[in-house]
This record gives sequence, C-alpha cells and structure tokens, in this order.
Amino acid sequence: MIDPKQLTDPAVRAFVTAVNANDQSAFFRALTPDATMSDDGSDRDLGLWAEREVFSSNGHMDVESEADGGRTLVVDYRNDTWGSMRTKWSFEVTDGHISRFETGQA
Repeated sequence: MIDPKQLTDPAVRAFVTAVNANDQSAFFRALTPDATMSDDGSDRDLGLWAEREVFSSNGHMDVESEADGGRTLVVDYRNDTWGSMRTKWSFEVTDGHISRFETGQA
C-alpha cells in the first residue's frame, strides 16, 4: 500500500487524506466549486454520493498503485455499506483542485 502522504499529486493526496479522515470540509476544499464525478460510468450528484458512499458509511481508501502523475489510482476501497472492493479512480485537476473524478470497480 502507498501511504497517502506519499501520493504524487497534491490535490489527489488531499482528497484521499480527507476521505480517510472522514473530513467533509477538507474533502470539499480539495474540489473545485463545480466539480463533477461518475461512479461505474454514470454521472452522480457529487454531494449526495459523497454523503452516502464516504461520510455516512465510513469510506476508506487503501491505495495500491498510482499512475499518470498520481492522477490515476487503484484502491482497495471499503465502507460500511458495501464492504471492500478493488476500484480505479481517475482525477482531473484544475488550478490545484479536483474538477472531476471517476471511480468504478477495477
């Protein structure tokens, strides 16, 4: 596993750190105000998705690998709803903040 402190891209590092700390304020600070996301190929409402899949269900990311300058991760993602699953995360970064991320099973 890769320690989140060692992730290459600072915006992605802030995102993973916020998820693992269950820190909603830090999570949204890592994003642009108009950030978008998709889960398994379907665009989702980011706020509703984050509440359900991360914050109310204790989401946690164990990073297995990174690529594309740290903007693509393979993660063992777990939460209280779904348990543990191997997922891929791809991030677009604009001005040091995540403007879009896409996640799905790897």
